[in-house]
Amino acid sequence: DCPPEAGDFRAQQCSAHNDVKYQGQYYEWLPVSNDPDNPCSLKCQARGATLVVELAPKVLDGTRCYTESLDMCISGLCQMRISFLIYSMHFCLPTVDDTVVAIPYGSRQVRLVLKGPDHLYLETKTLQGVKSENSLSSTGSFLMDNSSIDFQKFPDKEILRISGPLTADFTIKIRYAGAADSSVQFIFYQPIIHRWKETDFFPCSASCGGGYQLTSAECFDLRSNRVVADQYCHYYPENVKPKPKLQECNLDPCPASDGYKQIMPYDLYHPLPRWESTPWTACSSSCGGGIQSRSISCVEEDIQGHISPVEEWKCMYTPKMPTVQPCNIFDCPKWLAQEWSPCTVTCGQGLRYRVVLCIDHRGMHTGGCSPKTKPHIKEECIVPTPCYKPKEKLPVEAKLPWYKQAQELEEGAVVSEEPSFIPEAWSTCSVTCGVGSQVRLVKCQVLLSFSQSVADLPIDECEGPKPISQRACYSGPCTGEATEYMPDETELLHGSLHEFDELYDWEYEGFTECSESCGGGVQEAVVTCLNKQTREAADEMLCVTSRRPPQLLKACSLDPCPPR
Repeated sequence: DCPPEAGDFRAQQCSAHNDVKYQGQYYEWLPVSNDPDNPCSLKCQARGATLVVELAPKVLDGTRCYTESLDMCISGLCQMRISFLIYSMHFCLPTVDDTVVAIPYGSRQVRLVLKGPDHLYLETKTLQGVKSENSLSSTGSFLMDNSSIDFQKFPDKEILRISGPLTADFTIKIRYAGAADSSVQFIFYQPIIHRWKETDFFPCSASCGGGYQLTSAECFDLRSNRVVADQYCHYYPENVKPKPKLQECNLDPCPASDGYKQIMPYDLYHPLPRWESTPWTACSSSCGGGIQSRSISCVEEDIQGHISPVEEWKCMYTPKMPTVQPCNIFDCPKWLAQEWSPCTVTCGQGLRYRVVLCIDHRGMHTGGCSPKTKPHIKEECIVPTPCYKPKEKLPVEAKLPWYKQAQELEEGAVVSEEPSFIPEAWSTCSVTCGVGSQVRLVKCQVLLSFSQSVADLPIDECEGPKPISQRACYSGPCTGEATEYMPDETELLHGSLHEFDELYDWEYEGFTECSESCGGGVQEAVVTCLNKQTREAADEMLCVTSRRPPQLLKACSLDPCPPR
């Protein structure tokens, strides 16, 4: 359990190491915040001592990068403008609220879904420091600090929508209601609130005889109208720091009494030697942490702009740049298994299914996971309800009325703000006469109302049955056929459609459980219709019935039963 005296989220993570010895001694650890080099590492300081230690290479997801920033650490990286993020938390204080996400002033199109037993809770703070809160106890629309909020409450989830732009900083929290975990999915558009601002020219490098002066750039907070640390402007790729401007100054000759030689400004201006680096090499690993290197040399530029290498001691007035650095420190993609579907039968033995995705460090569906470690997507299940008909010997597959469904699902689908399956138009029939096949692409899409654009999502983001992507077609009789001939459904599926004959076939896949636990029983081979290319199970209607392999039985549980 988390200690009662635990403070903010970063402090809780430091205090979790209080009962772990460090170099043979126990310490009470306090958080060290605002590290400009690595804000997402867990650095802690021993209470009453100067000892500062990095106790973990990265803080837990959702920890703020800096105390005065709304940016959060995700997978060890400081994430700025969050566009889409799935974020799960395991709570340890069942009586205290916990922050899920802080959404800054000016953000738009906020959409948040909480799945689980807990409840959402809102807090706001205006730019003038006025605070307010709302417990979101019932479904409805309401105003909060002049921001219109739409809230829907269901038995198993809660949905929050705010069109924006927000007129205050919003903090969305969770109020605990049960021991089970909750998951949160949110999306919003955050405006850029920090920009570079060019400074005036610095003082001239010489008081006479010709010198030069430079400008610089400062990071400016557009909301508070003040200068802040440069790191805030580095968050946004769109923010490119302006290059310094150089100009000549104080060109008048120096008085003879000063003893200076009167020379031209271009003769006076001579850059100091500097460190120069080659590009970084490719990272030694694509994920999980690697190393890349580069060469550093000291160079000097003459008046004509020619660069040549010089001794390193000439550059020692500035620190030498590092020659190696870590790279690709994010986690490698890994398999993520979703919840099991209901059993395919209401009594006896059936099957259940689940979706298994390869997820990268950003929570996005990707590739790169090892097929050898992929969790299985199908398993047998038993419903403890007596069946009032002969028990099935084989697991019951969930069957789709394939051909009939292909004919009935012709109506168009319109992209909405909820993720939904959108089928494209059918291709032309693969043959000009007789029976052929048609294919189409089925996408999972969502309408982004803020930009009025359509975004493609991973297929598993859409709920409900996915429309079919392949069907049979009849292009009329071929030469020599009777004009009144029209194939029925069975013929369309199996009679002439050679593509399906070549793509789908029956195969044995293991055996059923033994019919007896002792004294001798039988097991029957499970016959499955498989897609030969993907090696995935397909609907039995896609395999030719006449090709189904014969029934195979084998003896099992041959040990005698113990005496009763």
